[in-house]
Amino acid sequence: MDLDHIPFKATRYPGISIHFFHSDRTRGRATVLIRMEPGCGYPRHRHRGVEELFVLQGGYQDEYGVWRAGMYARYEDGTTHHPVALPGGPPCIFFGFTEEGIVLLDAAPPPAP
Repeated sequence: MDLDHIPFKATRYPGISIHFFHSDRTRGRATVLIRMEPGCGYPRHRHRGVEELFVLQGGYQDEYGVWRAGMYARYEDGTTHHPVALPGGPPCIFFGFTEEGIVLLDAAPPPAP
C-alpha cells in the first residue's frame, strides 16, 4: 500500500486526517486509516466496544505505552485514552477498526478556520 497516495480527508482536529474504508454510523462501526502529524493527537475518548489498531508508519503514545510501526494495539470496551503522534519523525499512520464508536471526553474541538 502506497501511503502517500491515500485520499485522506482533514478532520476538525489540527493535524489529524482520516480515510474511511467502511463506516456504519448506525452501529458505530468503522474501518479506517488515520494519519496524525508529529506532535498532534486525537482528543481523549472512551471506547464503546473494542478498537483494534495496527501502526503502519511512525508511532504514537498514550496512557498505555508507545506504539510504533509494526505494532498492534487493542483497546477494550470502556478504555479511555489520548493518542498523540510521536514528535520528530514521520506522521503516524495506522489502520483501525472500531466496533461501536467512541465518546469524546475532552472539550469541544477547535472552531473551523
